[in-house]
This record gives sequence, C-alpha cells and structure tokens, in this order.
Amino acid sequence: MPFPRASQALSRFTVLDLTRIRSGPTAVRQFADWGANVIKIDALSDDAAGEQPGGPRQGSDFQNLHRNKRAMTLNLKDPRGLAVFKRLVEKADVVVENFRPDVKARLGIDYESLKAINPGIVYGSISGFGQDGPYHKRPGFDQIAQGMGGLMSITGAPGEGPMRVGIPVADLTAGLFCALGVLTALLERDVSGQGQWVQTSLLQAQIFMLDFQAARWLMEQDVPKQAGNNHPTSIPTGVFKTSDGYINIATTGGKIWERCAQAIGAPELITHPDYATGPARSKNRDALNAAISACTEKRTTEDWVNDLNAAGVPCGPIYSVDQMFADAQVKHLGLAQNVPNDQNRKITLVGQPFTLSRTPSHMAARPPEVGEQTEELLAEFGFGTEEIAELRQGKVV
Repeated sequence: MPFPRASQALSRFTVLDLTRIRSGPTAVRQFADWGANVIKIDALSDDAAGEQPGGPRQGSDFQNLHRNKRAMTLNLKDPRGLAVFKRLVEKADVVVENFRPDVKARLGIDYESLKAINPGIVYGSISGFGQDGPYHKRPGFDQIAQGMGGLMSITGAPGEGPMRVGIPVADLTAGLFCALGVLTALLERDVSGQGQWVQTSLLQAQIFMLDFQAARWLMEQDVPKQAGNNHPTSIPTGVFKTSDGYINIATTGGKIWERCAQAIGAPELITHPDYATGPARSKNRDALNAAISACTEKRTTEDWVNDLNAAGVPCGPIYSVDQMFADAQVKHLGLAQNVPNDQNRKITLVGQPFTLSRTPSHMAARPPEVGEQTEELLAEFGFGTEEIAELRQGKVV
C-alpha cells in the first residue's frame, strides 16, 4: 500500500528500526524524515496504551523521535518471530539497533547472522562504550558519557564542580554519527555491492564533540578547565547583563573589539593598557567583562542587539524556549512544523535543520501506534493472508 513519504531523497531505501530510548531513534529519524521506508519493530509486549522508555507513546518526546515511520509488532524471542525478521532483512537495506552488545547476539540478529542472509545489509549499532573492550557490557546513559567523555569537566562556572550540558548531547550526536556512518556505507555499497557494520557509541561521540579542547590536550598537553560563559580564546566573549535581562556578545580579533568598545560608548577601553592587545585582554578578562557590563546594564537587550549588530559586532539575546520559537528568524526558517493526522490531534514538532532544494523534507505522518501497520507491512514483504493470521494466532506478531 502507498504511504506518505516525508521526502523522495532516500525513498529507495528500507530501514528496519530496532531502536529505543533516544540515540537510536535519533539516527533512524534522519532516514524517516528524508523519505526512507522505515519500519519500527515494536516488541510484542509493548503496552499499546502508552508507557514507553522515554515517556508515553503519545507524549511529545516519543512523537518527536518517531514521526514519518510505520510500525509492526514482532516477538523476536520466538523462533518464528526471528524467522519473520530474517525474511524482512532479505529485502531491507539497513538495520539500526542500540541494544547492549551481547543482546543482539543472544537474539540471533547480530551483523554476522544477518549478513549471511543479505550481504548488502548495512547494520548500524549504537552502544554506550563500544562493541568490545573492557567496558562494552556496561549500560550507557547520556550523562555517564558526558562525564567520562570530558564534557562535564569543562562545563559550568569555575570552582562550582562538574556540570552536565542541558541537552542529551551524547545521545543526540551518537545518533547523528550513526546516521552519517550508515549513509557513508550505503554510498560505498554502490561501488562494492557489499554492506558493512557501522559502529559508534555515546563515549566516542562525546569525545569527538570536544573538538578543539581535545586537540589542545593531544597536541599541547593543555588540560581545558571550566570557563563558565567565557569563551576560552575569543576575548571578550560572554554573557553580559542588560537593564532587562542578558545578552551574548562575541568578539574575535582586534577590529571587532574596537567596534564593540565604540558601540557600547567606551572608546577609552581600546587604548587602555590592560585591554590594548589580545594577550592583555585575556589576562585581564574579568576586569574587562566588568567594564563592559557596567555599560550594557544601562540599556535593554533589544537596544543592544540592534545597535551592536548595526556596528558589526556579533551579539544576540538569550532566549527561553518559548521566546526562541517566537523569534522572527526562527519562524522564517520553519523549524516548528505541524504533523497531519486523522485524529485532528495537535502535533507540532521540530523539523530537519537542513534543506534540500529539489527533495525537501516535511512532516508526512504522525508516529505510529504499537504495531499499527503489522498486516500491511507483512503483506508488502510477501506474507500471505493465512500466514499472517497464523502469526497472529501464535502471538508471533
């Protein structure tokens, strides 16, 4: 049966989704939003009324992660269910999972087992710490990865102890890296005709996201420390108080610093010996920040955003989430998108953060209920009516 596609960009691919919680669904969402035939495999024991890992099935979190998919139920612990899954794998392009490493082997759905059925399968795996090694059996959680990946040691104000980032950054980036890896493997398959196993982990993703701080240690043996809202190298860059809130101001290089000092009405800071050079501004950053704040506190955030931008000084307001979605540029970019649904439920979710000119992505379908398209999907994979009925009666699907 035809079903609504979010895009035509990846419409030639079929993805079997075995993921749960956040990192795995984040990976699969990339394929669903770009039009792949994504089939979410719900465990037969899942409660159709609603409680899922990560919250209720009709809650905002689940809805945001699982749009543009179809779903079927399948008992992978039953040999007949495993046989059904392997028939799906024969025609699929991609399998994505985020079980602990030993679980998939125990179920018989590991990469080597599926590769024997379909040598072209691309198998994406996300774990907490890797598929092998001394920690591979440990359960992985975002905050654990933030801590072990070094992020919490550089987040927060100096002297106040480690601080987690306010979003599940390890989960989200691991999911995105998995999707990138799967897409890379699919491109390579066009040349070799062979699939392969794509592996990433929360720990790997988090360490990669340290970027220049990690490079500073590897190249210079410099251990980055907490800097609060101060940028570690571009000074002055940080949060400054206004008469009605706060503002971010970012200066990079002497010319922008001079424009900033002129715009805030403090040209004397340009020639002040404590701030005249980059090294001097770095050494005396706390005093410089206080001098800038003494100026910015006299006017509103909106006034400063207008005047500083007009002067060519990078700056911006610091929004709460509701203020962010009310911003004119955010509205123009169209990130908040309504999801069509027969129940006339209000479902508004965050759309993709990049666009394609010929094959754009859009919200095509609400997230499926547990096993909502089981019969439809089995029929598409060649299962007959009687065969489907037997699977239902045997509680395999």
